[in-house]
Amino acid sequence: MPPATKTKSASLGGSSHVPPDDIVFGRSAAMSVVHKRVEKICHTNVPVLFCGDAGTGKEMVARWMHCRSPHKEGQFVKVNCAAIPGSLLESELFGYEKGAFTGAHASKPGRVELADKGTLFLDEIADLDMGLQSKLLQFVQDGTFSRIGGESEKFVEARIICSTNRDLEREIAAGRFRADLYYRISVFQIRLPRLSERREDVPAMAQYFRALYQRQFAKECDPLGPEMLNYLEKLNWPGNVRELSNCIARFVLIGQDAFVSQDLPQKRKTFYAGSPVSNGNLALRGIAKEAIREMERNIILEALQSNQWNRRKTAEALKISYRALIYKIRDAGLAPRRGASVQSPSHLHPVGDASPAD
Repeated sequence: MPPATKTKSASLGGSSHVPPDDIVFGRSAAMSVVHKRVEKICHTNVPVLFCGDAGTGKEMVARWMHCRSPHKEGQFVKVNCAAIPGSLLESELFGYEKGAFTGAHASKPGRVELADKGTLFLDEIADLDMGLQSKLLQFVQDGTFSRIGGESEKFVEARIICSTNRDLEREIAAGRFRADLYYRISVFQIRLPRLSERREDVPAMAQYFRALYQRQFAKECDPLGPEMLNYLEKLNWPGNVRELSNCIARFVLIGQDAFVSQDLPQKRKTFYAGSPVSNGNLALRGIAKEAIREMERNIILEALQSNQWNRRKTAEALKISYRALIYKIRDAGLAPRRGASVQSPSHLHPVGDASPAD
């Protein structure tokens, strides 16, 4: 086995920056539940399992817990189980003794030892292979482990926090995850909601990330006006908090072009050459209006298609009145006026008389 190499997936330091509470938890009902639960358990030493989609902020909440735990003077040690090859992960976690394998010219402590009197955060724990799961189970049970090539057992006192974006019960049923380990690491199981489930938190988070990256990059940038914040709040953000953070980082670095970047999905490229221009640049107000209008158009079109063009069912799905939907359909140019042809891009289909009876 080759010696484990340093990797960006393992970060150390309990002093790493943690955003203020109103950014970590926001003001949404979904995150209020998370806040109350972690407040109750952060002062204990029981294992915690964070579940939720990638990018929902599981590590951020784990760091928040560490900073308020009895282990806050120790290190917060993160190991990304999905990013380290399986052949290296055991030595990365538990360390090795000199001569344990070819290339092991000196003993090396693992991440578990570095987390002594601190917090060990195992990100994407579902990616651990079955052999490592057995060794981790022993450590979670009694705090003991052995380095690779070692003959003696070591004891470490560390808070264990794990995260996953998979359904571990399904992984157990498929034979890919040990049930006994699952029950050990999920004494408290907390699900973090998607960013689309807490849209009201987006404006404050966007402003926070803007200030953060201005300091980090030592670069001033344009403000995020109310219309742009409203536009950001309405996006789906499939990449969740991580995607929002990256988007604002691009905005600080390159300005308004960040919102038409090739990195964003095609649906979000809603800025046109005809948008208002000031000194050769697209005006933010015009960009936001065009973006919101096009976004609504796409959402309505998708909802109509999903409901076989039944407008009453579409209105119910969108949670708006039938009258409001008809107005928006006409405003978006999806339905022709009586006796007129539809003026819409070729990939869009008019509601017109082709829709089923409502």
